[in-house]
Amino acid sequence: MNKFLNDIRSAENPISSNRKIINTIAVLFLGIALGTFSKFLDFRQVELPSVLMAIDGALDVHNFLGRFAIWVLIALCISIYSNSAIRASVNVFAFFVGMVTSYYLYSNYVAGFFPRSYAMIWFGFTIISPFLAFVCWYAKGKGKPAFMLSILILAVLFNMTFVYGWGYFEALSVLELAVFIIGLTVLRRDTLRSSVLMGTISIVLAFLLDMVIPFHFG
Repeated sequence: MNKFLNDIRSAENPISSNRKIINTIAVLFLGIALGTFSKFLDFRQVELPSVLMAIDGALDVHNFLGRFAIWVLIALCISIYSNSAIRASVNVFAFFVGMVTSYYLYSNYVAGFFPRSYAMIWFGFTIISPFLAFVCWYAKGKGKPAFMLSILILAVLFNMTFVYGWGYFEALSVLELAVFIIGLTVLRRDTLRSSVLMGTISIVLAFLLDMVIPFHFG
């Protein structure tokens, strides 16, 4: 199994233990900051400073941050730019622990309510995030397994950023459109032809997945 995985992508230049700790703490605090900001924006949207209110009004940022796509994209970037698959697992888990904990602590103790059913979804997602991050790290590898993994990731991301059916197709918002474009860029292959093929197949797969599981994590 190790040989199979190493053939797809092997660990990059080793980093010191201190650097590993610093990196993990950094993504933990990134998660805390973004989780707190997300809930603050949602709870205080009518009391925001004029600049933030104008931005939120134009782009609907507070609802955007309340959906899955942006968090999946951030986790994907943390994963594939980590030093190894194990480091990807640790870093992504730290990020979601920070983000989810800060979000629901703010919700419970500042906003004064705790949406238990929605929180359980995020807690469950946090628990499985190390496994998902481990797998996603190999998407930037080489060969057919990495290519197919990138296609699957993009297909899932597509169904998180677009809504469609018979006679209609649109992005949830301009920010979600940006998320998918960034996802394409992050997972791009070595050649333009391969990148275009990857994107095309991922969209076809997204439509097929929607037929089987017609549920979008919007």
